Amino acid sequence: MKELVEVIAKALVEKPDEVVVTEKVDGKHITVELKVAQSDMGKVIGRQGRIAKAIRAVVKAASTKDDVYADVDIVE
Repeated sequence: MKELVEVIAKALVEKPDEVVVTEKVDGKHITVELKVAQSDMGKVIGRQGRIAKAIRAVVKAASTKDDVYADVDIVE
């Protein structure tokens, strides 16, 4: 899941070298934390959170295939 979020985020932002993705695994629950530059935060979240919702939907679909539950947190 970490690699998937990283690829998506780097494609969206203007400063891809500042994208940091961490993954915490707790049994069948995976929490993926995404950090981007402050200037790119709006691009990752999108208007009314549409981009963030889309990222979460893609990760949820991929995690279902692997029989785990994944959640994406966008942190500052």
